[in-house]
Amino acid sequence: MTRTTGRPARPARTTLALGAALLTLAGAAACSSGSGGSSGGSGGSGDGAQGGGTYTWWDPYPQHDDSSDWAGRVDKCGTEAGVTIDRTAYDTTALTNQALLAAQEGTSPDIILLDNPAVSTLAETGMLTTMEEFGLDTSGIDENLLAAGVLDGQAYGIPIGANTLALYYNQDVLDAAGVDPAAVTDWESLTAALEQVTGAGHKGITFAAIGTEEGSFQFLPWFWGAGADLRDLSSPDAAEALELWTGWLENGHAPNSVINNSQNTTWEEFLTGDFGFAVNGTWQVNSAAGADFATGVLPIPAQEGGAAPAPTGGEFITAPVQSDTGRYEVTKQIVECMTTPEGMVETATAFAYYIPPTAQGQQQLLADNPDLQPWVDAVRVARGRTSDNLGTDYPVISEALWTAVQKALSGAAGPADALAEAQATAEDELG
Repeated sequence: MTRTTGRPARPARTTLALGAALLTLAGAAACSSGSGGSSGGSGGSGDGAQGGGTYTWWDPYPQHDDSSDWAGRVDKCGTEAGVTIDRTAYDTTALTNQALLAAQEGTSPDIILLDNPAVSTLAETGMLTTMEEFGLDTSGIDENLLAAGVLDGQAYGIPIGANTLALYYNQDVLDAAGVDPAAVTDWESLTAALEQVTGAGHKGITFAAIGTEEGSFQFLPWFWGAGADLRDLSSPDAAEALELWTGWLENGHAPNSVINNSQNTTWEEFLTGDFGFAVNGTWQVNSAAGADFATGVLPIPAQEGGAAPAPTGGEFITAPVQSDTGRYEVTKQIVECMTTPEGMVETATAFAYYIPPTAQGQQQLLADNPDLQPWVDAVRVARGRTSDNLGTDYPVISEALWTAVQKALSGAAGPADALAEAQATAEDELG
């Protein structure tokens, strides 16, 4: 839960390095944005700071129109603060670019919800207030989830929820192959399970290795599960993770289609009922429940056992710098409404796949939805892609990584060579 700790200081407005920052973040790997344009009004300062008026809100959910539960959730927080919220919804990539342009023009909205890797992009330009400046206490937020919005020790937003990856399994296929899912605890036992599944005439595992951010997103649990570090793509640990994937293709445990699979096409493959396992996310919980076969969920195993850290998806609520700092008091009320434990459970319910980022919120969610326990467990050990102060270096590193994965899976280069080239490319681009 966030609490007001004092009146926000007026943040210093810095010169925005928009030439560097106005970039296209590569794809939304695990957030709920969809295709489409914008709805609602344009960004701006709105009408007045106290006693009513209009406050502007941008989010990456164009698929949720004004009649949706999500729109009602946003409006409710405006009503509680005594104001009207003018909501605009953009595609994820368009939202980041539009936010940077608005900052340049001095028309930033009062609140922006951002896909978590984009927070550092905006923060580096100086267009976001820190949560400390804004007078909000983030100590109750799970540290591993908050980290995606931290740059140089300062939090620039609060996660409204998180999603991540795990292993879905087809219970019917595993039963037919004599596989106990509880025995899958590390890479060795998972590969043994795949051998049993394919030996019984079924397909082993499907995942998304497409040459976009989704490919990196799905590879990271294996990369981190081997002990690899994103600052060193060419490490032996990284090579072992990529060798795991290439070995599955070479041995027929995974189909060649994974090279072009998005997370959606991966899920379509799993729903055919032919596969024992699929790597996918919290957002497929309802779809899995409606499948024509019994399903279950396991954490993605680390190489030597235990749950591997999976990357976090989901959005942060942020507060852009305003010339009229008198608006901040109401903005804080709106942010607090969105980030109470009860509010985060409402958000989780509205989206049906977000896990609250606080222990209290998670407990409240599980009280009504105990089947979500595996996802709560996965989120608790998840890791932000821009954590460890990677910030805006992450997109460069990620592109180099997914390029290496593509080369290795296609046979254009061996895993170690592909990753060595990726490291050299990242170092050249980052200087």
